Amino acid sequence: MSDPQTVSVPGRIMAAEMAEQPAVLQRILDEGAPKIRRIAAEIAARNPRFVLLTARGTSDNAALYAKYLIEILLGKPAGLTSMSTTTAYGAKPDLTDVLVVTVSQSGGSPDLVASTKAAREAGAITLAVTNNAASPLAEVSEFHIDVLAGPEKALPATKTYTAELLALYLLVEGLRGGDGSAAKELPGLAAGVLARHAEVKALAERYRFAQRLVITSRGYGYPTAREAALKLMETTYIPASPFSGADLLHGPLAMVDNVSPVIAIVPDGKGGEALQPVLDRLRGRGADLVVVGQQVQVDAASAGFALPAGVPEEVQPILEILPLQLLAYEVTIARGQDPDAPRALAKVTETH
Repeated sequence: MSDPQTVSVPGRIMAAEMAEQPAVLQRILDEGAPKIRRIAAEIAARNPRFVLLTARGTSDNAALYAKYLIEILLGKPAGLTSMSTTTAYGAKPDLTDVLVVTVSQSGGSPDLVASTKAAREAGAITLAVTNNAASPLAEVSEFHIDVLAGPEKALPATKTYTAELLALYLLVEGLRGGDGSAAKELPGLAAGVLARHAEVKALAERYRFAQRLVITSRGYGYPTAREAALKLMETTYIPASPFSGADLLHGPLAMVDNVSPVIAIVPDGKGGEALQPVLDRLRGRGADLVVVGQQVQVDAASAGFALPAGVPEEVQPILEILPLQLLAYEVTIARGQDPDAPRALAKVTETH
């Protein structure tokens, strides 16, 4: 008889890593937050004039979340870098007094390392946010934040993504002298969301034979839409198109009809308010609309997943992504595939 410890069960690793997320979030709050505050204080004392964020893949979605935080909470301009301007074209911008934050789970991608090294040489304050304190990226950066997620073995990033989000939130809070109190309840709330796995498994049946998906949100929820689309594409292989609700109205809405599956992430706050006209248009077109948001929004949709109420909007993305990670996992299993090892992917993507 086979040893159950050695039997390969599809999705076993991804499932275990998703389940670790409440503990990872608590570890960041308990062990990581003091160092993040110290680094933030040092950077704030140098008063950077604006912020550039550098990342790829899942970490790029975390960086986009940080862009919203920086512009809304700090009132500083922030942008996402195009690394090829430096690594392929050899551009040498003046980055004096600019904060360059490079976000990477592994800290090993050559283009991230080269871009960060070039930024430091160009006068930038450089900060790496990684899950590997011994990485090449951490070495070339002036400052480093460890997201403390522990080894991540499944190819789809789950716990490192939410760890990056929380670390970036605490960084921005530190830069503005805040206490990060909006995050203190997140570990318990995350555990409650993950405990409702059966609800997501039932939702997954809607997408088992889907040919395409549209995912939309606005404001702080938009990075969640992008990350959900990435998770679904890399695990289920279903083409999933993420759109800002504003962009969806500017043309792509034409591809939505009464059999089109649409997932809307509806933040509880200004982002959700801005998304309302889009939801109205989607309902008017008869779309199969599934909502991740507050119960009242779920009740007005075809189906959905209700998130905890009363959570400050700026940290809601840390909870929003959890049912969507579970959804990617369950749809992949239902389609007879292994979410631990999507085809053609590697854990460290060595772009140059």
